[in-house]
Amino acid sequence: MWLPAFFMEDRRLAIKTLVEVNGLKKYFLITKRWGGRKSYVRAVDGVYFSIIQGETLGLVGESGCGKTTVGRLILKLIEPTEGEILFEGKSLTHLDKRGIHPLRRSFQIIFQDPYASLNPRMTVAEIVGRPMEIHGLVKPSEREERVAQLLLSVGLQREHLHRYPHEFSGGQRQRIGIARALATQPKLIVADEPTSALDVSVQAQILNLMRYLQKEFGLTYLFISHNIGVIRHISDRVAVMYMGKIVELAEKRGLFQSPVHPYTQALLAAVPSLNPKKRREEIILEGDVPSPINPPSGCRFHTRCRYTMPRCYEEEPIFHQVEDHRWVACHLA
Repeated sequence: MWLPAFFMEDRRLAIKTLVEVNGLKKYFLITKRWGGRKSYVRAVDGVYFSIIQGETLGLVGESGCGKTTVGRLILKLIEPTEGEILFEGKSLTHLDKRGIHPLRRSFQIIFQDPYASLNPRMTVAEIVGRPMEIHGLVKPSEREERVAQLLLSVGLQREHLHRYPHEFSGGQRQRIGIARALATQPKLIVADEPTSALDVSVQAQILNLMRYLQKEFGLTYLFISHNIGVIRHISDRVAVMYMGKIVELAEKRGLFQSPVHPYTQALLAAVPSLNPKKRREEIILEGDVPSPINPPSGCRFHTRCRYTMPRCYEEEPIFHQVEDHRWVACHLA
């Protein structure tokens, strides 16, 4: 695959923390009750993690657990209720639109729906070239050539420049979305379930493309998905999220071989085994996920956990390190 020369700067030489999140919270106001009382959806309720430059951190959990909200908070698409976000050591938390604009070219997003995220009235050249125009990266006379180079790098052709989104398949649209994310030469890309709307065979192509681009451009990914198989394929470390909180964070191999948190164990037990001779313990989570408007006291998972103790009802577990490269929020740990 041919790559444009202006992307050949190697960022992989420096090993450092690119993103650090401390106590991040996001509450959405839904109603104002009588007597002045307010009701909130606690979408993200105190998460801690870091992303190392050049790695892929997978963020996995059930629908509605707050994964996408975390990604949008890091990108400053929505404002946090509380907590701090550091990007290359610089706090993003209190920056206004003018202050965040110079940094926006350093972090981009790949959306879940490859069709809804593309303007149907714009050609591919306009869609991919727009970020370059906004940040003043390329002269107008050179922009179309740079866009063509990007299309080649994601597996499309120069002849696609002046076509519209409806003329492409789902996988091709997602390649356009990836090219648009690469247009500003970012350091961090938040991939918000970028393969969930695609066929399985196309999913594999997109995942392999993303891994290839990561190596070539020195990219860092926050990869959000509910699909354990996809997370296992692409991630270096995995963070498991439940009801607005991260309950376990570990390196991929350690997490899949020996999960510690009961919720992580249940997620992995639900994945079918390809080996008919290797049986996994069947773990059935009873009951429904509690409401994020009124979460349970103590450990939020105690309403569905098979190891619940009296302590779990009253005391919220601390997210702490239990061994090298593993953090868990569970009293059993």
